[in-house]
Amino acid sequence: MLAVNADMEARVVVDTAAMSWQPSPSETVWRKRLHLLGEQESAQVTSIVRYDPGATFPAHDHPDGEEILVLEGVFSDEHGDWGVGSHLLNPQGFRHAPFSREGCVIFVKLQQYAGRGRRHQSVQSELLEWRRGDADGVRLRRLYQQHGFPESIDIENWHPGTSVSRDYPGGVEIFVIDGSLSDSGVSFGPGTWLRLPAGTRITLLSTDGCTFYSQRGAIPSLLSSSKERGAG
Repeated sequence: MLAVNADMEARVVVDTAAMSWQPSPSETVWRKRLHLLGEQESAQVTSIVRYDPGATFPAHDHPDGEEILVLEGVFSDEHGDWGVGSHLLNPQGFRHAPFSREGCVIFVKLQQYAGRGRRHQSVQSELLEWRRGDADGVRLRRLYQQHGFPESIDIENWHPGTSVSRDYPGGVEIFVIDGSLSDSGVSFGPGTWLRLPAGTRITLLSTDGCTFYSQRGAIPSLLSSSKERGAG
């Protein structure tokens, strides 16, 4: 069993800009694996994936679902074309053959959306209204939340100088899209991925403002190398 940042009880910070692209089963698709637990091509995994112009990927199933956020270019499959800011939630049992005519970069989570009854959705985040967040200077766009499932997924925008203290009882994953966040003087710039375990309390600051992806609440429901050790 392969494991990369697989202990869900650990705090993880990854600067994806400093990582090298690694090959995938397609010669024109590349990836940076941020988190992985399981067998080679059927693992629970979080990645940044790059499609070269004209790239294709073989048709495949998603037995425990898939999430995609388009960061650059246009991502496509037989169901449609999605540009920058598009968010896709493909429930368990979904099947497709993705490709990109012009090339794209996407943030992807695989095998982390099990459960019958999840709705399939595709939204263009830039068309959603901003909602007031939990503090002055915080706005959010709700990408996904469904009764009976643990995730709450948002795009958050923080004005310059915003500082917020938060409790994350179900943990949180953050991917910084632009600007920067900081914690105790350590700055997290564009392309930084953070995973904070369940029960975390943290004070985050954005001196110059930022926009980031946030997924709260799902970490206790995921497979973890710490649970595997405990089961042994």
